Amino acid sequence: MTPDEMSATLQTICDRFPDSWILSYCGITPAQQSIPILLNRYAYSHNTGASRILVISGLDTKTFDPDKAKNLLDCILSEKQHHDSNWAISVIPDANPSKTFDLSSPYPPESGFFYDKETPEARYLWRHICWQAPDLVIEILYGETDSVECNIATIESIPTLADNNQVSDGAGLLSALGTGQPDGLGPICGVRLTARPENLETQFKNVLSKLGSQNLISPASDTQDTRRSRLPLTVSAVLAKTYGHQLDPVNYTQGVGIAGRIQLHLLDPSSESPAQDITDLVEPYVSKQKDLFQNEPGGANLAGLTWAYELFQMTGDPRYKDLIIETANRYRPGSSGAAPYPCDPEFRTEDMFMAGTILGKAFEVTQDHVYIDILTQFLLDGHIQTENGLFWHCRSAPYYWGRGNGFAALGLSETLTYLPEANTSKSEIITMYQKLMQALALTQKMSGMLPQVLDFPGSYEEFTATCMFGIAMSRGLLHGWLNPECQFQLKLAWQGVNERIDKHGNIVDGCISTGVQNNVQEYLDRHAIFGPDDRSGGMALWFSLEIAKLSKSGISLIA
Repeated sequence: MTPDEMSATLQTICDRFPDSWILSYCGITPAQQSIPILLNRYAYSHNTGASRILVISGLDTKTFDPDKAKNLLDCILSEKQHHDSNWAISVIPDANPSKTFDLSSPYPPESGFFYDKETPEARYLWRHICWQAPDLVIEILYGETDSVECNIATIESIPTLADNNQVSDGAGLLSALGTGQPDGLGPICGVRLTARPENLETQFKNVLSKLGSQNLISPASDTQDTRRSRLPLTVSAVLAKTYGHQLDPVNYTQGVGIAGRIQLHLLDPSSESPAQDITDLVEPYVSKQKDLFQNEPGGANLAGLTWAYELFQMTGDPRYKDLIIETANRYRPGSSGAAPYPCDPEFRTEDMFMAGTILGKAFEVTQDHVYIDILTQFLLDGHIQTENGLFWHCRSAPYYWGRGNGFAALGLSETLTYLPEANTSKSEIITMYQKLMQALALTQKMSGMLPQVLDFPGSYEEFTATCMFGIAMSRGLLHGWLNPECQFQLKLAWQGVNERIDKHGNIVDGCISTGVQNNVQEYLDRHAIFGPDDRSGGMALWFSLEIAKLSKSGISLIA
């Protein structure tokens, strides 16, 4: 059964049980086949009273014929009919559709997220399972005898299954899930059920009957719950300790974090003031002891000074106001229909944010319409927003890159933040923004995250795109550009981002620096950072602050 045929089969099940399941995808093969998953609608919902179970099959290279897939799905459907209230079951019927390499081991994958020449599927599956954080994983194998084996987490946590043998493959998926802190969260219970095809339903029911009606909660989901419950300003404080402490090179990846540290204190005056630390940090640049830019600066360099606006607000020192104006003056209008200098002539979405944050703030401090006119003309002349509401990366790269659309959303929301009501372009730019936000909401995963490539099912869940989407949506709710019903999508985005930030400010799966790529595969192959990352941390800091501003305005997303 090909992935397309499997998808069609799963879609039929979803159509029959729309309140129980949706068709989703949890990875991509080297041949660009999306790996389908029958995803329970409560797969990411904790505290519902239902134990969240993920059933996975087909990891090895043995033939996985349609009859076995149908047998597995029929078995799950049988349990759905009888145990609807006890278990929220999701199914990956064939985790290894290409069958080129055995995906049974080794786990956890140490590198190559999400580009590996041989087994990218293992990277996708590992990350998907860890961040779905099910209460129990049941791996299905077919053999000549029936048996049940448990990983160490199951033996320690589920007494009714503890009398079964422990899985012995130390590098296997279940062993890796059951020990240590998978992806920094915590162990996940796992059971390997080996059965003859004709006995699968009986053996599967047997495992579930031993679970009874107990409400399983995996240590991994416990960690997620702890993170999800953190207040936005608590998360802001965590991020502010790690990011925004350097300005070398002068680039938006550094400047956003610095601006975020100042915004945190402006929003919460009881927090420790970063004024002295930041003024000391930027003084060599402000006083011209150090060159701001080693070469002719691009938009990314200019946006590295976005903090000057906030520092002027905090200190009242006119030098910071002058710095914003001086930086904005580097933008010069292009000829009719052309991008302003130094924006990319191909109208890259990055420039929508970079120009938006500098020109918008320059207008705010001067009320000189020359800045806002350059900015709005640039946005209206780009013509890279397509009929579906999404943006190409640029004119020569007609690909729906996740962070590229995040830049567009952030740029439009930055512009609208400073754009006067009377400006004749405001209604058109609001329409562009609203179309984009509606389109992005349609690509949002049940985890709350946006994918790396928005129109490619199974591409990895990318951190920065989700943060930018969240910032832009928060602004829209605060300023009334969006319908209040969008709070649900925003809450999901905040949940997904919040649980991917640890107590040290490390993040999960932020796409590395990405220039314009030649094809979709090159975007899919961009390495994903798991750990400290200035770009991701700065954007997460802005996102947490926007959520805090919403809360102060009376719009609370915290359960």
